[in-house]
Amino acid sequence: MYTEKYLRDLQDCNPMRLGVQLGRLCVSANLPPSEVAKVLDVSRMSVYNWFKGGAVRSKNVDRIEIFMRLVSDYIKSEDLPLQSYKESKQFIKEHILGKL
Repeated sequence: MYTEKYLRDLQDCNPMRLGVQLGRLCVSANLPPSEVAKVLDVSRMSVYNWFKGGAVRSKNVDRIEIFMRLVSDYIKSEDLPLQSYKESKQFIKEHILGKL
């Protein structure tokens, strides 16, 4: 889902930025940006911009923080990462969508 170049670029981004933290978490969980965008009700381009350190509008901060807490909990319980796009899409639908 993520290219090697993208992963290298993400490591160079400011880890204090919320979007960069979101990006690193999504990479760890193997969650595709397109599905993250759907669940956060934003464009895919917004998600990619956040992952690179772009500004996150205040109206999106709460949803992102809740999403990150949920994903972190599933990583800790070893339910994530998943191996395929299809599994990730289904996981988000079943475990994340109704909680935001």
